[in-house]
Amino acid sequence: MVNFVLVAGARLGAWAWGEVVPYLRAAGHGVYPLTLSGLADKRGVPAGQATHVQDIVAEVEHQGLRDVVLVGHSYSGIPVGQAAERIGDRLARVVFLDSSVPTDGRSFVSAWPDGGAAVKASIAENGGFWPPAPVAHYDGEGLTDEQIARLVRGATPHPGATLTEPAVLAGPLGELSATYILCVMPGAEPDDAEPDEDVAELLTSKHWRLAKMDTGHWPMFSQPRELAQILLNAAGE
Repeated sequence: MVNFVLVAGARLGAWAWGEVVPYLRAAGHGVYPLTLSGLADKRGVPAGQATHVQDIVAEVEHQGLRDVVLVGHSYSGIPVGQAAERIGDRLARVVFLDSSVPTDGRSFVSAWPDGGAAVKASIAENGGFWPPAPVAHYDGEGLTDEQIARLVRGATPHPGATLTEPAVLAGPLGELSATYILCVMPGAEPDDAEPDEDVAELLTSKHWRLAKMDTGHWPMFSQPRELAQILLNAAGE
């Protein structure tokens, strides 16, 4: 048995894992979907990047978890990668689900083509928060209209500081036992069907594995059963 700690991406909370959790529990594992500070049911709680890292570490320690599989989707790969270092021998594996990966001294938005200028401007215009995405943001991601409606309805403004403050790593990320799940829609351009440079370099580590899903960026909605199976496979490595 392992203990999955599931952390969804920007603007989302624990609720986003609702269709994945039953599959993991049915396989006999502990499952702990986590809402980060400032989001969903924790809306209004002040948060920076270090806060989100501590949210994850605190969940593991408070629950007394061992054999932990940390799962970080999208933005949450940044705090999950940092937290994975900090929970020591409690960690069994870290899974980056179509996510960013942390680099010491760099923020979530620093790797964006414009250096995060557009996101920073949006945060400044919206009281320190990155506003929820419009319906069109989810087009072409393998989602049904009902799934898109759930995403739009459940999303909350995201604390801006968590996106712009730098990650702090104690050691090489490649030393962690990790799986990277790359989500690629069928018919995608060749450049979109391969990991970015940072992830490709990490995948040269003997500790890292790559898995692919034929779907868009929100597989917990579009393919929850298939995602659960990949997570179970990763836990068994």
